[in-house]
Amino acid sequence: MARTIGSHGPKTLEAIRKAGVRLIYEHGYEAMSLRQLAAEVGIQAGSLYNHISTKQDLLFDLVQDHINDLLRQLDLALEGKTDPVEKLRIFVGFHVSYHMTRKRETFIANSELRSLEPKNYEVVVALRGAYEGRLTQILADGVAEGAFEVVDIQIATFAILALLTGPCSWYRPGGRLTKEAILAAHEKLVLSGVGAAQTATGEVREASNRPHSALAGERP
Repeated sequence: MARTIGSHGPKTLEAIRKAGVRLIYEHGYEAMSLRQLAAEVGIQAGSLYNHISTKQDLLFDLVQDHINDLLRQLDLALEGKTDPVEKLRIFVGFHVSYHMTRKRETFIANSELRSLEPKNYEVVVALRGAYEGRLTQILADGVAEGAFEVVDIQIATFAILALLTGPCSWYRPGGRLTKEAILAAHEKLVLSGVGAAQTATGEVREASNRPHSALAGERP
């Protein structure tokens, strides 16, 4: 049964956005109808147009806001930092943690990129490029200072981002490794991959050495 929440105000828009994220994640953008979205929120289909113009606009807003928030929070995390190794550590921890806690939004931003109309696609690709550029600059600064050894900075950027985004597809609370151990493992992988000195965390080793008999059926 559809929930009754009224049809006006910021709360309704937020409910539409949350329902849109869930429905697009579960069914895909093409399969989700505005009628289905309205029923999920608890309003008449025609009332949706008081809050969104089209289904395409909803998708664009969701993806654009996701990446803008990503950029904003990353810049705050890196503010005032100058050492490339420290900045790379911060980037790794931020990226993995952010994406692990926003699984649906991350999935939509990646898998539904193809569903964006050309003008919206160009905006989103530019935003993604800006985010990738933050990592590229960190790597370039590290190479310039002799802190990193990277054969091709662009390839390294794409490879690191692919690695760090991976946990959002397989991580689950209560698995074999804690969130902190997963963050530490990715930090070690990335820093060793670019030739940076790495301090052993101990937590990864401890988590990896737990008896597997007590963890049967659990994924990382």
